[in-house]
Amino acid sequence: MITSKQRAYLRKISHTLEPIFQIGKDGVTDELLKGISQSLNKRELVKVHILETAMLDTKETCNEIARDLGAEPVQAIGNKFILYRESDDEKYKKIDLKRV
Repeated sequence: MITSKQRAYLRKISHTLEPIFQIGKDGVTDELLKGISQSLNKRELVKVHILETAMLDTKETCNEIARDLGAEPVQAIGNKFILYRESDDEKYKKIDLKRV
């Protein structure tokens, strides 16, 4: 579980990120979850865009994906949301939340 200060720090970092995944009319698929999980291992912070054709609630989708992947939901606004998960691989660890 991350604190509100850590969440604010992650929101600050993610402000300049572009969404690297889009959820379309097929919704949340196994392939999507696998791709997001791999990206979280390498980037630690991922922004996802939900297309209007998906007809999904942003907050619910964010929480569901975070729960399935063992990630932390950082923010869900409009049709975008941000997820954080500390990388298992030392060479990809870039974000240090312990000092925040």
